[in-house]
Amino acid sequence: MKEFQLIESFFTGRAQSRKDVTLGIGDDCAIVQPAENKSIAISCDTLVENVHFFPDMPAADLGYKSLAVNLSDLASMGAEPAWMTLALTLPEVDEVWLAEFSSGLFDIAEYYGVALVGGDTTRGPRSITVTINGQLPSDKGLTRSGAKNGDWLYVTGTLGDSALGLDLLRDKVQASTNDRAYLINRHYRPTPRVLAGQSLRNIASSAIDISDGIMSDIQHVLNASNVGAVINVDSLPMSEPLKATVSPEMARSYALTGGEDYELLFTVPEAQKGMLEVALAESGVKFTQIGQICTGGKLKLLSDNQPFEPINLGFEHFN
Repeated sequence: MKEFQLIESFFTGRAQSRKDVTLGIGDDCAIVQPAENKSIAISCDTLVENVHFFPDMPAADLGYKSLAVNLSDLASMGAEPAWMTLALTLPEVDEVWLAEFSSGLFDIAEYYGVALVGGDTTRGPRSITVTINGQLPSDKGLTRSGAKNGDWLYVTGTLGDSALGLDLLRDKVQASTNDRAYLINRHYRPTPRVLAGQSLRNIASSAIDISDGIMSDIQHVLNASNVGAVINVDSLPMSEPLKATVSPEMARSYALTGGEDYELLFTVPEAQKGMLEVALAESGVKFTQIGQICTGGKLKLLSDNQPFEPINLGFEHFN
């Protein structure tokens, strides 16, 4: 199967239709028309076999996750997803694999209204590169640099599930059948908090998505904002499957250092706290207050008002 046959068979026919796509797949470039008074947010991620995912990862899950990780970047900026391009490198043309991969990719693309407008295919070690574009009101984008002393620190969802799911795939941990299925699915199919990010545009002072674990990702916020933070590890939100699988101390360590949850970590000024529950109600996303921004430029972890040192679980996270 030649390149253009591959594109036509597995990608062109399923591309989401959007009125703002003037010219989509099939030409040298795509042409899109941004909405009036909107800025464009752009993110790009590459997933490489044996670096970011195992060779036996189900193709449909890989297609889903390839877009989900990009959508999470848009979510952290408060942007609305719009268009994407896909660069796909494959060692050979496997039509069954391609059918499953494209199915997973378009399942999430259709859900979030993302149009595939172009890309490339080539032969080589398997890798997937997605570039996504989103729109947001001009001057309304969330960044890492807005946190201030006294702001409250929050996260969406639960933490540590994806990292534990990865360790289950590596046979480093054992879990019940149901808990194993849940945790591996959270690793394969994270939920990008797109609606939550948009709801936070006029409330949060800063935001970032959790790709490398809270302890790593919050440092980007602290450095960009020139502040410090205190996290109460007893407040970290954890799922029942995670708590049932490992000890309480290890659960907290997974929640603090585990990557690829793709939840949002964000700060809210005291004056905006009352608006938070109403704003996030429509998105249906649970959120938890886990600490507060302070001066000093350092991160402090407390449990029962005592310093807390997480267990070093040796995460590699494929990144």
